[in-house]
Amino acid sequence: MIKQTTTQLPIPPHFDAKKLETVWRVPYQQRAIKAKDWAKQHHLQPAAKDKTRICLMAIDVQNTFCLPDFELFVAGTSGQGAIADNIRLCEFIYRNLGLITEIAPTMDTHTACQIFHPVFWINDRGEHPIPAATTISLDDVQKGVWQVNPAIAYSLANGNYLALQKHALHYVKKLSDEGKYPLTVWPYHALLGGIGHALVSGVEEALFFHNLARNSQTRFEIKGGNPLTENYSVLRPEVLEGSDGRPIAQKNTRFIQKLLEFDVVIIAGQAKSHCVAWTIEDLLSEIQVQDPKLAQKVYLLEDCTSPVVVPGVVDFTAQANAAFQRFADAGMHIVKSTEPLDTWSGISF
Repeated sequence: MIKQTTTQLPIPPHFDAKKLETVWRVPYQQRAIKAKDWAKQHHLQPAAKDKTRICLMAIDVQNTFCLPDFELFVAGTSGQGAIADNIRLCEFIYRNLGLITEIAPTMDTHTACQIFHPVFWINDRGEHPIPAATTISLDDVQKGVWQVNPAIAYSLANGNYLALQKHALHYVKKLSDEGKYPLTVWPYHALLGGIGHALVSGVEEALFFHNLARNSQTRFEIKGGNPLTENYSVLRPEVLEGSDGRPIAQKNTRFIQKLLEFDVVIIAGQAKSHCVAWTIEDLLSEIQVQDPKLAQKVYLLEDCTSPVVVPGVVDFTAQANAAFQRFADAGMHIVKSTEPLDTWSGISF
């Protein structure tokens, strides 16, 4: 029987870190052949035989968040945040190809008419909010500073504008009552069918290479398609019920349980202050209900994630760091991608 390797592998020659900030077509068949050769050369067993089962969850590593020319580039404090993060993430995947059992990329997936996009809202001058620079509070909606755009009621509420306006008031009140960030109006982003929705090409290539080298299907998780709620976390939308108390969305219970079946869960992606933090928070909540000790199987790649920073507008660095400290205090591990997995505390092969 081939034993599970615990040694780090070299980076395959096709990997080019300089291409991580560009969009290009992955040559699937060429990479498939090379992946099989690589597996044979380095004696990699099929993932199904792993004794220690490790899942890497890569959150929203998509063009829309990770490339400077796209809508919501996560620059972090360095200005190069997501680009540098993804270089390290790809190198981590390639070096630990024989250890990572499964990779689960989440995909932020939107359409134009959603509650956090400009077209959803309008003021008394007929203007839509300025994206990234506008938050909509409970007070704003109560006073009519921002109202639901009547023109979208046909598409989202079968023409029932009053019901949609009532939901909007309920929604921002729910965010306020639960202590969540106020509703932010974001630029149109991660639009289904668009280039921004796609994974960063270099990351897609690394995931495909892992898939073929380890015979392990990439587990894509789609989130964010409900027009009536934000969905930062892949594990649950921000608001689960409408103003009438009826459910409009639900937790991703299936994926939560799947994650907790692994021996180790590693988390990276964008943005540290938003979708990453929200996902980890929801995972921790489920863990604390089931068994707080399960937090010890979660590892956070702190050098493969960056906070939302828009100079002169917003800086969520402090919030992101505070969230990660809470996660560490709960038993999760904060690690670096450059550290060999067999040196991480709590992992045995």
